[in-house]
Amino acid sequence: VVTPGPAVSVGPPSDAVVLFDGRNLNEWINSRDKSPAGWTVADGVLTVNKQAGNIETRRTFRNYQLHIEWRIPEHITGDGQARGNSGVFLASTGGGDAGYEIQVLDSYNNKTYTNGQAGSIYKQFIPLANAMRKPGEWQAYDILWTAPTFNADGTLKTPAYISAIHNGVLIQNHVELKGETVYIGAPAYKAYDRAPIKLQSHGDPSPVISFRNIWLRELP
Repeated sequence: VVTPGPAVSVGPPSDAVVLFDGRNLNEWINSRDKSPAGWTVADGVLTVNKQAGNIETRRTFRNYQLHIEWRIPEHITGDGQARGNSGVFLASTGGGDAGYEIQVLDSYNNKTYTNGQAGSIYKQFIPLANAMRKPGEWQAYDILWTAPTFNADGTLKTPAYISAIHNGVLIQNHVELKGETVYIGAPAYKAYDRAPIKLQSHGDPSPVISFRNIWLRELP
């Protein structure tokens, strides 16, 4: 465990695509049926609605720098994967949890499997450090996503890479992904061109988590 610095909300640069600025969900839709996103917006914060399911961006992206802030409720309950579980899918390639996920979870004082803790590339790469702040405080991810590329016949040309900073601490250092992040089975790549970013509405029974200040810069 490392001790992160004080929570600071980082505003978007002038060339950023602002995905959530605290006012509305105009940039988001329901992942299942593409209807308006059914999560709650209040006091500048976006809160998960577990009944509504996952949401994803209206726009699609390839390579980018993403900033996203998230908060575990102060009085979180449960343990392991049933404690503030969610995820940021850097490319959503289908319904449900299809795609490439960096884990969101309360890992402040909560044991779970190592490649399922906060900051892990789910079921593939353990974070280099546990930089969690305690429940009730805002967390921040700054992520560099390099999308995979594919040949004309659908075979992999170049793999995906992720670098990630959690609360100012490097937790993923240009890791080469083995394919999509899956709960059970071996990861594999499947061809796609551009994809939305997806936020997970996990089915665990713990109180719902929140997000704010979501923006990205598209990269070559």
